[in-house]
Amino acid sequence: MWVAADDLVLSFVRGRGPGGQNVNKVSSAAELRVPVGAIVGLTERGRARLARLAGSRLTIGDEIIFFSDEHRSQKRNREACIARLLDLLRTAAHEPRPRKKTKPSRGAVERRLTEKKRRGAQKQRRRGPEDA
Repeated sequence: MWVAADDLVLSFVRGRGPGGQNVNKVSSAAELRVPVGAIVGLTERGRARLARLAGSRLTIGDEIIFFSDEHRSQKRNREACIARLLDLLRTAAHEPRPRKKTKPSRGAVERRLTEKKRRGAQKQRRRGPEDA
């Protein structure tokens, strides 16, 4: 699966939070927007997983937004956004194996019930004589 470079919309804004003079005058925070329709090579089930995994990053206009302001340079913030996109796409493309229902073995059921009876009897012995 891949996304054409022309479909990636990358913009830089001023970062938030502390950082003093650098954060006040340098637009180093990166914002990456990717239209879901531009992602090539995902199955329909993969697209559904992508939408579920994207969560609040998915806009009404069917775009996924990634934001990074954790580094001081535009280059590293851009790389962080792209890394997050790739990680999300890899996760969405992975088809989870269906769970096979299993039952506990007869021996496991018997061991569990025997242990329950033993614990119940132990607690019963702890009780004092009843005041009739």
